[in-house]
Order: sequence, then structure tokens, then C-alpha cells
Amino acid sequence: MGFPYDEASWSVVDGAMFMGWGSAMPGFFTLIAALICLAVLVFGQKTEAAKTRQFEK
Repeated sequence: MGFPYDEASWSVVDGAMFMGWGSAMPGFFTLIAALICLAVLVFGQKTEAAKTRQFEK
């Protein structure tokens, strides 16, 4: 996975460029990010619900 251009300059980049382009890795990293987001949402909902129950007493 080296630099795909002859010249190491950003001026030669003409489109999307990120690690794993053309392989299964972008999908894998997207899945990991989605799972992390889901975990944060579930954890946040759980803690906020517990705080709300505490004030309703």
C-alpha cells in the first residue's frame, strides 16, 4: 500500500484517497465505525434514562 502516484504531492490527487481503496477494508472500517456509534448511542440512552429515573422519584 504505497503512495499510488509518481510524485509525492497533493496536487496530483484527483479524487478520493484513503487507506484500503479498492479492497474490502473501507467496508470493514465503516462497519467498525457504525458499531462504535451504535454502542455510544445505547450507552448514552441507558445512562440518561437512569438519570431521569433518579429525578422522577
